[in-house]
Amino acid sequence: MEPKKKPARPRDAASLVLVRGRGPDTEVLLGRRDPAARFMPGYYVFPGGGVDRTDARATPASPLDPSIEPSLAVGGRSTRARALAMAAVRETFEETGLVLGAPGDPGPVAEPTWDAMRALGLAPALSRLRYLGRAITPTRSPIRFHARFFIADAEHAHGDVRGNGELHEIDWIPAASTAGLPMAGVTRFILDRLAELADRLDHRDPVWAFTYRNSGRSLRIEEP
Repeated sequence: MEPKKKPARPRDAASLVLVRGRGPDTEVLLGRRDPAARFMPGYYVFPGGGVDRTDARATPASPLDPSIEPSLAVGGRSTRARALAMAAVRETFEETGLVLGAPGDPGPVAEPTWDAMRALGLAPALSRLRYLGRAITPTRSPIRFHARFFIADAEHAHGDVRGNGELHEIDWIPAASTAGLPMAGVTRFILDRLAELADRLDHRDPVWAFTYRNSGRSLRIEEP
């Protein structure tokens, strides 16, 4: 009998749920992963990805709300909390062409994405981010992420939608019309509540917080 393989260690990652409209007219920015991708092939996802070393070194235009940090499971490390938020904004810019930004300079970080943002005179507007929750890929998966989900109103995003090849079919999709799309359980979990979540963006109270594990077999909702 072969010894049991140790589960892969989850990599820190972040996603950004960009919404526009309210109530039944709420739309969300989604893209489809390549059918040949190793992780979630052909699935519709929110833009996002793993934390990069530069995410901790780049400078935002505005700070992350400090009340978010305790929910991010970063062991009280403010730098790591900020890096997660920066990753959500950076990955969204790379994958969709939209920058959740404000006038500023991300600093002298030698990396193409930050260079492109600097050329636009923008830096991440972390104060525009609200926190939704986090999800950990099941232990059976050879590729695992500890993903944090942020949400923001698209009115604060700059640029035009265009892809870099990582996502296909990037578009604004009515949240009410996503039922038949292939997606991970946590994506569906968020979309089923999106109209309510979008309405909460208009207030400064906490939006929501959840911990999603093992495809929903263990699910904890932390209501604000």
